[in-house]
Amino acid sequence: MAKFVKVFVYGTLKPGECNYESYCVGQVVEVQPAVAHGELFDLPFDYPAMAQGDRSVHGYLLSFADVAILSDLDELEDYSPDRADVENEYVRQEVEVFSPEGQSLGTAWVYLMSAARAIGMGGVLLPDGKWTAAEKAAETSY
Repeated sequence: MAKFVKVFVYGTLKPGECNYESYCVGQVVEVQPAVAHGELFDLPFDYPAMAQGDRSVHGYLLSFADVAILSDLDELEDYSPDRADVENEYVRQEVEVFSPEGQSLGTAWVYLMSAARAIGMGGVLLPDGKWTAAEKAAETSY
């Protein structure tokens, strides 16, 4: 059985969000709703940040057949394994991911930002752990 590269996404890489089409369409072999433990922040730049924490962050588990996707996503997320963590906007780490019903789906890569950095950038905690650009646009339109 082929081993897929699994990535947990919670922001612009989710189906229906702005970066899904560019980075995921034609490369994703499976998409399933998922939850990971963390803290989700709404940043003032039309994208969110996830930090380590104990709340539920809602997103999707994307499975890719080609490991090269990580290089593309690293570039998007301003992450380089060759730089110190503090020099990266996000850090790619493996975390355990769960189905919405709480069953373990194994581990997946996720891009995390420190909570201090997210708050320093003007991030606002989203206690429900959900972010969508569409909802954000609706909140700011009059």
